[in-house]
Amino acid sequence: MYTIAVLALPDAIPFDLATPIETFGRVRLPDGRPGYRTLVAGPERDIAAGPLRLAVSEGLDALQRADLIVVPGRENPLAPTSPAVLDALRAAADRGTRIASICVGAFTLAEAGLLDGLDATTHWLAADQFKRKYPAVQVNPDVLYTDNGKILTSAGAVAGIDLCLHIVQNDYGTAVAADAARLAVAPLHRPGGQAQYIVRNRAPSRPTTLDQVLPWIEENAYRDLALADLADAAGMSVRTLTRRFKDETGQSPMQWVAGVRIRHAQELLETTDHTVDRIAAQTGFPTTSNFRSQFGQAIGVTPGAYRKVFRPGPDAGPAKTPAASVPDGD
Repeated sequence: MYTIAVLALPDAIPFDLATPIETFGRVRLPDGRPGYRTLVAGPERDIAAGPLRLAVSEGLDALQRADLIVVPGRENPLAPTSPAVLDALRAAADRGTRIASICVGAFTLAEAGLLDGLDATTHWLAADQFKRKYPAVQVNPDVLYTDNGKILTSAGAVAGIDLCLHIVQNDYGTAVAADAARLAVAPLHRPGGQAQYIVRNRAPSRPTTLDQVLPWIEENAYRDLALADLADAAGMSVRTLTRRFKDETGQSPMQWVAGVRIRHAQELLETTDHTVDRIAAQTGFPTTSNFRSQFGQAIGVTPGAYRKVFRPGPDAGPAKTPAASVPDGD
């Protein structure tokens, strides 16, 4: 049986705390024995967690007994972590203890220096902030979780369940993990990744030199656009526009247009019964095959698979009959 220590820090996100406790705590082996012993440990015996106050049963010394330490996110991931916690995490990593983060708990691992040079993920809304603060970490906001062997990270919210089930499968095999997934009423493996939940190419909240052209792209992305069209709309030379886009969005102008078209296509897949052919034409993709290719690369699933997740048929839900399929040309 593995011992898991869930690290309860002040200002912890309650959902992130509960995810490993519930997922690992209900794992049963074929002979009925529990697969994990779960402890809640922290630097303080009483913490605020959103609207809750929680009593923490174990101190940081419990991390020394753990086979796996899980670090939930905090409401303010940029808040400094106590030196005692960071030292305890570094010592655990030096001992070879597995350490996993949930959601923005990756900030705590990065603060301890445990993610330098590794692949990591976090909630997509925090990914840019994470990249700026910890440039030595290879951040991939599109995936549900990363596994570097001893150091693991998960994306936002429910992706923590995906990571926990992945760990169960590694520890005990597919049959035990599948049983844990059934108890969690969750798939053992979700198709695609966090990419399908990201809202792409939103206009920046702060003023930029692109304030004139970004709304224009929103209105005209369906057209057959060339770089010169964007430069004219922005009132800039092509060279200046390209430099401004790179500096302010990290993308080329045409990459930004493609992201807007993908977002518009997602909205149509979610809200209409239009075929994939029609949506490709409505959103500015030159061909349906080009749309499928770009959508799959960006989102990680086909347009039809995306629609099944985000616009289930009218019979989906509590009914016992299979969900009605929505015609989409996929």
